[in-house]
Amino acid sequence: MLNRNYYLISLGRLCQTAIGTLLCLGCWGQLPSFANPASGARVAQNPAPATSQPAAQPNPTIDVSPEILNGSPVLQKWLKGIPDVMDDIRRDPSFRTRVKVGYSQYPSTNQTGGVHVAVDDVFFGRSGLSASANYNSGGSRSAYGADAQYYLLPLGGYLNVTPLVGFRHLQTDKYNRDGLNLGVKLMLVPSRGGGADIALSQSWVGLGSGTETGLTTLSVGFAITNNIRLSTDLQQQNAKENYDSRVGIGFEWMP
Repeated sequence: MLNRNYYLISLGRLCQTAIGTLLCLGCWGQLPSFANPASGARVAQNPAPATSQPAAQPNPTIDVSPEILNGSPVLQKWLKGIPDVMDDIRRDPSFRTRVKVGYSQYPSTNQTGGVHVAVDDVFFGRSGLSASANYNSGGSRSAYGADAQYYLLPLGGYLNVTPLVGFRHLQTDKYNRDGLNLGVKLMLVPSRGGGADIALSQSWVGLGSGTETGLTTLSVGFAITNNIRLSTDLQQQNAKENYDSRVGIGFEWMP
């Protein structure tokens, strides 16, 4: 009797388990199917939310006052079109043509005072060729002449060098000189566009002759406006008859 009851209880539990399994399978059929994508069956998934694209923004415009625009050659150039910067470095001088006028003093000639005028670096087109001319006078001292220069390095750089050749007249109370002027000039440009530059030149009038006279000149210019600069010149004039000096200060106009 005990064994019979045991088998009846086991059979009941087995039927209960089978019924529960069938109910679960029925519920499974109501759920979405997550089949293996490799089997080719469709996979039911919730669609991903659409991402919102940012609205296109209009191109910004720069509002520049006419006063700033008229006073800025750089802005005017860029508004016309994107410049060739490398070509500018090669061809556009970092220093500008300068027209000088000022006062000169001659320490070696009893501190005599006088005047000086000059035009420096009038360029021919966009080449490295330029011309310069100057005149100074005071008491028994006077000098004038003109030179041609051809700059050997790219004009837009901060450093340049040029040979110079021209004619020079020199007059003092001890001698007169006229002749070919040959030499070299070094340009240093701490601030491009005429803001500041330093010129150092060494030349000789009548080079190799018995009347050879050396001229060493240091010129410094510093801008105070877009077109006006302060300038100073220091010059040493060395001849066998005498050593003469000149100090000049004045204004420069840059066209």
